[in-house]
Amino acid sequence: MRVESADVYNSAQIQIRMIVNGQSMEATIEPRELLLDFLRDRLGLTGAKRSCDVQVCGTCTVLMDGRPVSACCTLVYEAQNRELLTIEGLADGDELHPLQQSFVEQSALQCGFCTPGMILTANSLLEEIPNPTRQQIQHYLKGNLCRCTGYWSVLEAVELAARRLQAEGQSEGSA
Repeated sequence: MRVESADVYNSAQIQIRMIVNGQSMEATIEPRELLLDFLRDRLGLTGAKRSCDVQVCGTCTVLMDGRPVSACCTLVYEAQNRELLTIEGLADGDELHPLQQSFVEQSALQCGFCTPGMILTANSLLEEIPNPTRQQIQHYLKGNLCRCTGYWSVLEAVELAARRLQAEGQSEGSA
C-alpha cells in the first residue's frame, strides 16, 4: 500500500528504515521531524551543524544515496529506505579518509564549523568526477560557506585528495 503525503503528515508517528553510516536501522519518527534534529539529537551524530536553516550555508550537509542534502530542510521521512553518510561515517575507524587528511594537511579548516559539510560535498564530487578541475571544485562547493579559511586551502585540499584517491585506485587495480 502506498502512503500518500497527506497521510504521512496527519499520522502521529511513522516507522522508517534507513542505513546510517553503513548501519541498518529502524526508527519511529514524527512526520515533520527534520533530518538534522534526528541525526544530532537522537543519534548523537553532531558533525552536521545548524546555521542558516534555509539551505544556504552548507553546514548541515550530509550525503543521501551519495548526494549532498541540507539536513536542516530535509524531513527524516525522506530518508526512508535510503543510505545516509555523515562526517562520522567517512573515516575508517581511526584512519581518516583521504579528504579529511588532506583538509588537515592543507590547513583547510580553522573553526571547523563548516568543515564536515565541505568534506562530504567534496566526497560526492570526487565520486562523480574523480579528477575535477579547480573550476568544477569551486562550482560544486558553491553552496558551502566558510568565514575562516579563504577557500584557497579548501580547493588545494580537494585537489590533493583527488590525486591520492586516484593513486589508491590505481594501486588497487594493479594488485
